[in-house]
Amino acid sequence: MTRAADGLGGVRRVRKAYEQVADQLRQLILDGVITPGHRLPNEAALSVQFGVSRATVREALRVLATQNLIRTTKGATGGSFVILPTADHISDFLSANISLLSSTETVSLDEFLELREFLEVPAARLAARRHSAEAVERMEAAIPGDPRGLDTQEQFIHNKDFHSQVVLASGNTLLSIAAQPIFSVLQTNLSRSTLGRRFHDQINADHRAIAAAIASGDEDRAAGEMHRHLAYLRPFYEKAWRTRRSAR
Repeated sequence: MTRAADGLGGVRRVRKAYEQVADQLRQLILDGVITPGHRLPNEAALSVQFGVSRATVREALRVLATQNLIRTTKGATGGSFVILPTADHISDFLSANISLLSSTETVSLDEFLELREFLEVPAARLAARRHSAEAVERMEAAIPGDPRGLDTQEQFIHNKDFHSQVVLASGNTLLSIAAQPIFSVLQTNLSRSTLGRRFHDQINADHRAIAAAIASGDEDRAAGEMHRHLAYLRPFYEKAWRTRRSAR
């Protein structure tokens, strides 16, 4: 390497052509220049507009489709249409990427647990303030009457549903998008552990206490019950995290 090259440490990697096309189309969508329901020009027209090959345009559209920004249909009335991403789509996308970060240990368990507390404790408080009768019913329905008749996976499905319903009851869509991926990653690790009846009994007791506090509209109690519940879970997460690392 030459001395001139040595001085180029700050040079940024040149993005591929399809990435640049995807970036520009994405920005037009985010800026509202291209609105939901709008059909994009066909591949031939886009290749002329961007000065790239049709293959490059096709790859750029594929990227946007994986990000749930467009959908492509075939036929005489088909084409690539801009869609409005749903909260579930965004949450799923974040879950996949956050899960990858956790597997490479880029993000520590403490960071996951801190963020979960920052998100779910306020969510419980907001749920107590804003809940509806239907929201409380959905929370209570997620708590099994007799958890002993359920296997581990079924129990964890109920657990995930309960926490999802609490966050939904907060009435804040962005809070739901942020909280779901964190909870999903932590639960995936915990569900691989060996947990007995006592653990599941306590989880359900905690969930009933949280739901009761939310139903009564007691914001401080709801936040306190959620905080206590997450503190109870911490040592189980730590054990599961250690087990996962030692298995590698």
